[in-house]
Amino acid sequence: MTRVLALVCLALAAEPNPDVRFYVKPKPLAKGAVTQDWPSFLGPTHNGVSGETRLLQKWPAGGPTLVWEMKKGTGYSSPAIAGDRLVYIHRVGDRERVDCLHPETGAKYWEFSYPTQFEDRYGYNNGPRASPVIDGDRVYTYGAEGKLHCLNLKTGEVIWKRDIAKEYKVPQDFFGTANTPLIEGDLLIINVGAPGGPTVVGFSKTTGKMVWGAGNEWGPSYASPVPATVNGKRRVYVLAGGESKPPQGGLLSIDPANGAVDFKFPWRSRSYESVNAASPVAIGNQVFISASYRTGGALLNVFPDGKQTTAWTSNDIGTHWNTAVQKDGYLYAFDGRNEPDASL
Repeated sequence: MTRVLALVCLALAAEPNPDVRFYVKPKPLAKGAVTQDWPSFLGPTHNGVSGETRLLQKWPAGGPTLVWEMKKGTGYSSPAIAGDRLVYIHRVGDRERVDCLHPETGAKYWEFSYPTQFEDRYGYNNGPRASPVIDGDRVYTYGAEGKLHCLNLKTGEVIWKRDIAKEYKVPQDFFGTANTPLIEGDLLIINVGAPGGPTVVGFSKTTGKMVWGAGNEWGPSYASPVPATVNGKRRVYVLAGGESKPPQGGLLSIDPANGAVDFKFPWRSRSYESVNAASPVAIGNQVFISASYRTGGALLNVFPDGKQTTAWTSNDIGTHWNTAVQKDGYLYAFDGRNEPDASL
């Protein structure tokens, strides 16, 4: 059955896209409305919080206006948007395909694709999991088989590429490669999860060359790395942990300047068939982590010397694929693995 990607957004006339059905030109923005790019997973501030204003507080009776929709392949990726470029990665047939579209019309600037043979072990769809990341005039994609590409945002030309799974001998694990890369300064940071290390790698975003590796005992998780300034120090937090017997994984606090690890905090379900999939959430000088499969959540106090203590743990907030959002002193998240047993 054909899946449909529907985006409600502004529209401007542009060259047609055969995969897109355009419906109606949208109304102008509300007076004083502030818009914001969404260049990577969890947004520009890496916490799922948008700075946009004058959004509708209530949907119209018939729902929001559908401006355009696109036939899409398989995958779990979300679009990345910067200015007049929307980049989306999905699987069409036996190829992973990157589409660069105009976000207001769906008009296509370019597409880039490459072969894939990925098969999900549990029968879920075989498309890419990680979302594109736009940074300046480049966009980075990370496919389900660990194919990493740096593309020219304007043309789709390949600037550099690496086969991470092959180079670092990373097994497929349960659901393939899924964590979205993080741009931090001049680095592209990925929870590679190589057997025996490194767990996390900082690559030059310009050349693709490895700059540093961090950690040596935990595999690749499905949680994306997030940056934060804690106690006045810039850090990257990675909730790592791949397929292993017994299951192993947890939180790494990494100095992005050199890859030094401040602390490791084990956090993983005791069930073999389990994953760490929700990204850490930095809240002031604290970090929240959570996992499903009867694991729960924990809030850690982080101190200037890099050490940490546990503020609290709870079995009532075990997030699966979704990352909690912090707002005004409260955490909002879905507890539970699947729809029947999930609660907000």
